[in-house]
Amino acid sequence: MANYQWYPGHMTKAKRMMQEDIKLIDLVIELVDARVPFSSRNPDIDELGKNKSRIILLNKSDLADTEKNRLWMSHFASKGFHVLEINAKAGAGMKAIQGVVQEACKEKIERDRRRGILNRPVRAMVVGIPNVGKSTFINSYAKRACTRTGNKPGVTKGKQWIRLNKKLELLDTPGILWPKFEDQTVGLHLAMIGSINDELVHIDELAYELVKFLCGEYPGALESRYGITIPDKQDAYEIIRAVCVSRKCYLKGEEPDIMKASSMIVDDFRNGRIGKITLEIPGE
Repeated sequence: MANYQWYPGHMTKAKRMMQEDIKLIDLVIELVDARVPFSSRNPDIDELGKNKSRIILLNKSDLADTEKNRLWMSHFASKGFHVLEINAKAGAGMKAIQGVVQEACKEKIERDRRRGILNRPVRAMVVGIPNVGKSTFINSYAKRACTRTGNKPGVTKGKQWIRLNKKLELLDTPGILWPKFEDQTVGLHLAMIGSINDELVHIDELAYELVKFLCGEYPGALESRYGITIPDKQDAYEIIRAVCVSRKCYLKGEEPDIMKASSMIVDDFRNGRIGKITLEIPGE
């Protein structure tokens, strides 16, 4: 299996920025990809966000296994997070967010009220690793009408706030943290969902691992997508060859075009065409 890695320089800088910014906020909204909720989190966020209200949004939940979404919701809730399934692109689940924000920040709002501070907006920061849909989420939530509220007294010069509505403001330096992975499975899962540039991975290796996983966890998914028959104990490589035949992916001289079929399988998975699939379950 290929060795997947990031450039830690970005991470150090992003982490330092977040440490500064976190002092200004009440709430951390963390986006994860519902198909890989473990691999698409950065463990540093728990450390950086301790003592803050926390919401985890399972984004792209429409592409993930409905039953597994429920397992992950329970898992995160049991750890004290407020959790929601959303699909930021289509806007699904977005209406419920305001209520969850109020619930997550109930103590802060109550504390303000006791001090006679009424209707002060909750200040939030949206964090997540690349490609989990942060920009889509912010644009969708703000309905593309973000109004900057400008610098505030006591706020580091240059920090801008976006007023999403009367009750919520967003610090517009979205925290991008790169995933840390000693475990290569995390790298593999991120490559499968497209969070690692495809130029850095071998698409045939990726398809091989994906096919192996699907045969074990989602039997029948590949057969119904590609109209192939998979005998017991068929090697993943042979299945990719069968997809070549089924989809007429050939090089010159009727040689199966493994790379073309591999790209198709990975792309079909990423776009939900093979079905609703989750690569991880809690506690693995």
